[in-house]
Amino acid sequence: MSSVKTEKKTPLIRMIKRDEITQKKTWMIRAVAILGALITGGILILCLGKNPLQAYSDMLRGAFGSKVLIQETVKQAIPLLITAIGISFAFKMKFWNIGAEGQVLVGAIGAGYWAFFYAATLPKIPLIILMIVTAMLFGGLYGLLPALCKAKWGTNETLFTLMLNYIALYIIKYLANGPWKAAGSSFPKMPMIHKGVRLSKVFGVHWGWIIALVLVVFASIYFNRTKQGYEIAVVGESNNTARYAGINVGKVFRRTMFLSGALAGIAGMLQVAGCDYTITERTAGGVGFTAITVAWLAHMNPYGMLGVAAFIAVLERGCNQIETTMAIPASVSDLLIGIILFFMLGCEFFINYRLVTRGGKEEQNA
Repeated sequence: MSSVKTEKKTPLIRMIKRDEITQKKTWMIRAVAILGALITGGILILCLGKNPLQAYSDMLRGAFGSKVLIQETVKQAIPLLITAIGISFAFKMKFWNIGAEGQVLVGAIGAGYWAFFYAATLPKIPLIILMIVTAMLFGGLYGLLPALCKAKWGTNETLFTLMLNYIALYIIKYLANGPWKAAGSSFPKMPMIHKGVRLSKVFGVHWGWIIALVLVVFASIYFNRTKQGYEIAVVGESNNTARYAGINVGKVFRRTMFLSGALAGIAGMLQVAGCDYTITERTAGGVGFTAITVAWLAHMNPYGMLGVAAFIAVLERGCNQIETTMAIPASVSDLLIGIILFFMLGCEFFINYRLVTRGGKEEQNA
């Protein structure tokens, strides 16, 4: 009986992790990705019978065309940046907090309580302080809940935090239909907050942008200069290694997730007192999910998040502009944003990995 000898062949194309890559090559890959995104988006616009160059020009005008438009772009970037910083606290320890949307909403509820019921009885400064503290407390406790369950029973934090988003949404629906419903309204909505509670403006934008910049510096120091930041990094590398080093992993989960949710809660407070002046189902506006992309693209670097959040705010403002000036459907403008972000995320793959063909020079050098 003859034996059949089989030869195991390597795949025609496979990927291997890069040992290192120069900064020049990194930025070249990113530049090619941006160019590819613009070309792909241009083809999409061309298929609609529109001029891609005109569309991109209008997008820039929509974000930077006037002082007011610049202020609106900054205003749009504020909750995105703060929420991304909050998410990065959890992501750095490999705790996948997908619940920032809900944490923003419960933060808004905490702030709204004081704005709706105590605006006439409390001075503005103590009232604003109470709104911030309560928003942080509500958001922090909402983030703490999945951390407690993860530490105690090993629950899946991704599903847990995701489901909490819907609970927060239905709490807002209940309040708008019941105890916080605007007086005399035939529709389920909450009242507008009193003008005296609204945040004052600095350079044409509510002072939440100052808080956002302070949080960028705070997060950078916390991650790189404190014992707590070191513990987050160790837990993110390996829970077992952290335990061997004497770190209380459950405590790190609880503390960090409270901070993560508290920062998202601040974003909710700023939306209520600085932008919307009320609470609706769209108060979070999807920032809890978009912030994941911001944190990921910035590699959890707070200063990088500042740039990415600004870039995405420019995209969103620009797409709003072309919806009006070029009659492009909102669904298409959302698709355009998705294409650009897809290319930006995709280029990170080629920064960390490279493709090797069977028998090629790269395989021989691998």
